[in-house]
Order: sequence, then C-alpha cells, then structure tokens
Amino acid sequence: MEDHQMEEEKYIKRCIQLAKNGRCNVAPNPMVGAVIVCNGCIIGEGYHIRYGEAHAEVNAIRSVKDTSLLKQSTIYVSLEPCSHHGKTPPCADLIIEKQIPRIVIGCQDPFSKVSGCGIKKLRDAGREVIVGVLEQECEYLIRRFITFNTLKRPYITLKWAESGDHFIDRERMDGTPVILSSSLSSMLVHKKRAETDAIMVGKRTALLDNPSLTVRNWYGNHPVRVVLDRTLSLPNTLCLFDGNIPTLIFTEKEHLDQSNLTFIKIDFAENILAQIMHILYQRKIQSLLIEGGKQLLQTFIDSNFWDEAFVEQCPVKLHSGVKAPEISNNFSYSVEEHFDRTILHYIHESELR
Repeated sequence: MEDHQMEEEKYIKRCIQLAKNGRCNVAPNPMVGAVIVCNGCIIGEGYHIRYGEAHAEVNAIRSVKDTSLLKQSTIYVSLEPCSHHGKTPPCADLIIEKQIPRIVIGCQDPFSKVSGCGIKKLRDAGREVIVGVLEQECEYLIRRFITFNTLKRPYITLKWAESGDHFIDRERMDGTPVILSSSLSSMLVHKKRAETDAIMVGKRTALLDNPSLTVRNWYGNHPVRVVLDRTLSLPNTLCLFDGNIPTLIFTEKEHLDQSNLTFIKIDFAENILAQIMHILYQRKIQSLLIEGGKQLLQTFIDSNFWDEAFVEQCPVKLHSGVKAPEISNNFSYSVEEHFDRTILHYIHESELR
C-alpha cells in the first residue's frame, strides 16, 4: 500500500471514530466526522454532535486555532459534504469559502438532495477531491441513514435471548417470563434502545410481559414505542399505555388519540409490515428495534424486513417451551463475547434488500 493511501485511510479512520460520538443524537441525520490536516499534523477535528446543529466540517473548521493554515490543508470527511440549505448552510460552500484546497471523502451521500452534488460543487470550484477512501467502512457507519433514504423504511434490528437448547420462553398464558439475559447483558440491550428511534413488540409480548421498553440501565433518550393490537383488546393498564413516552398503536379500529398515544388504523388483510414500515418512514423514524416474541420476530425474518440481528446465548437449558426464531439464509454472522455471554451478530445480505 502506498504511503499516501495509508495516510488517507488513517485520517478517515479517525473521522469514523469521531463520528460515533454522535450516535444517539444526530438522527435522522447521519453520523459524520471530519479531520483537518496541515503538513502531516492534525490542526482541527469535529463531528456532527446533534441534529439541527453544526455539521462535522463546521465544527472541525471552528476548532482550528490558526485559520491561515486552512489554505494549505486537507480536510478528511467520512461523508460527502452537503451542498444544500437544510437546518444549516451547505458545508461545501464553507470549505470553498475557507479556501481549503484538498478534500478526501469516505463515501458519497445517498440523500437525493446531496448525492454527488457536494463533490461536483467542490470540483467546479477547483478543489482536489478524492472519494471512496475506506468506503465500505464509511457506508457501514451510516447504514441506518442509507437504508432509510434508499429503501424508504427504517433500518431494522432484531434482538432476542435464547437458552442453550434454543428456546426463548416457556409455554405460558400468564405469569413471570423466563429471564435469559444477565444484568450486564441487559445493560447492552438498553444501550441499543438508546441508539434506536423506535422499539416494537407484538400483542402477546405486551400482554404477558407488560414491558415498559424504556432506557433504564443506560444513558439516553427513550425510543418511540410501537405495538400491534389489531382489535384494541390490550388493557389500558399496561406500561405501554402510561402516556410517559410517545407510543404508536397499529390497529384495525378507529380510536381517538390520547396523551402520547397515537392510534393508527391499517388494513390487516394486506401486507401488515409493509404498511407499518411506510408509516414509520413518513414519521422519519430511521431505526427500529424488534424485541417482540417468536411470531413477530419470525415474521420480520420471513418477510426479509430485517438488517441486523443480535442473539444472546444463555447457557441455561429450558428443555421445552417457545422455540427461538430461525435465520436460515441470506446472512453472514460473527461471534461476540460480552460479559461471559456469547452473542451472535447476524447481518442480512439478501439481494431482495
């Protein structure tokens, strides 16, 4: 690998590292990091901290103490600088204004108002622009944003814990659920909730487990709660209906909205998941975590409506009960170890996506 390529990759890796600091606060915008380098030294860094506020390039430029150095610097950005007026002015214009001569970009922006336009604007202004450094890594960083803007639906993550003999619960009509996650691995679940726009369960899980679906063991915002209740038969005493957190109830019946409770009528004779995904997209919900029971999880899998899955393996054996969902094709996976628990991380690779 040539020295200049190694250098470009080094600084784009730093951009990715910086960008992750905005994980819980930038949606529906993508995570972006920027690094400014002059004569082999980093003179400025920044990332997109919060939706509606300054972008990574702006924060990086603001951090430079001697702005006269910008005219002889390279700015590295994990994502193509924007070229349109949104919540903030175009970053491409700022780079041109500051006379930064060279721009190295991780990946092109999939957003239709930007895609390629920022690159073109910079090149038309006489700047040297390099595109595609660590492109796959940069695209993976913003995979939720890409899915939302290209497939017009939220990025969907499935999550469940299963016993050593592949059950997720005992057969029960009521009573206490089997706890397969440890207190420490449960903390990781709450971390995922804090990083997600919405969380969904089915009617059976809502009724039997009475989950609150909040972020209690991690710092961050509570996700929007989503539940399926076709006939509106779930009791209003459930935690889901406490009105403390915005909650969407998908049903076939008309019902007046209440405080933080929105009832959305859909046609249960048609494709239910497609309707829900369309409505969530319209509501700008970019990511969705599925923590439902076997039926809901398997429905998402069989319908190819999923992008990632995290399966925690508990050594305890149940010997009978509700079988865990099965992912049988179109995936790759890796094995992670967290707090003495094995977690299988699946990534959906279906061409249908």
